[in-house]
Amino acid sequence: MGRAMAAAMARAAAHVVLNGRDAAALDAAAGALTDAGLQAETSRFDVTDEAAAVGAVRDLVARYGRLDVFVGNAGIQHRRPLLEFETTDWLRVLHTNLTAQFVLAREAARPMLERRWGRIIFTGSIAGPKVARPTVPAYAAAKGGLDALTRALAVELGPKGITVNAIAPGFFATEMNAPLVTDERFTAWISGRTPLGRWGELDEIGGAAVFLASDAASYVNGHTLVVDGGMTVAM
Repeated sequence: MGRAMAAAMARAAAHVVLNGRDAAALDAAAGALTDAGLQAETSRFDVTDEAAAVGAVRDLVARYGRLDVFVGNAGIQHRRPLLEFETTDWLRVLHTNLTAQFVLAREAARPMLERRWGRIIFTGSIAGPKVARPTVPAYAAAKGGLDALTRALAVELGPKGITVNAIAPGFFATEMNAPLVTDERFTAWISGRTPLGRWGELDEIGGAAVFLASDAASYVNGHTLVVDGGMTVAM
């Protein structure tokens, strides 16, 4: 999903910097963009390493003198029944999906505040703020927290020229959802539960990010844009 948003941003003339922990995957993703004549580079670090995250943002700003848009997309999942859900796994999911996003947004806001312009975009989820499923309490709690963080930062940073919004995807066929995508019974449930009758395709998420980053969304602030094929409005 992050690659799809980065590609859409790059096609809209942004110079994108891709983050991740896997150097080979990062190089491949950036290479696919540069081979297409787009501007892309990589910044490899673990978002849960606060020192590394802070240093990476500062290095980026030192090189380019600015940071216009931050997309907080890192996320992990852990599926277990409640009584089997260990506290260490709860904390691990919250650290990646919520705390790390707060840290990166805070650091991204620093250069944006100097210019009194910026866009912060979080990748939330319909799971948590809108609906819930069994066995993912940490994920739902983290995404619910991210939804609230979006509003909190929008109120604080909006008067200073920075908008803060989120995208709440429904069920997309991502690597993280691979166990569900290959489950014929679950895929049938998705098809029956979603008005559009299918999983979301990755190319269908990029436009939302480009919109929220653009001048077309200059008066959109504190909003969570749901991209779920209508699942959360269907009875």
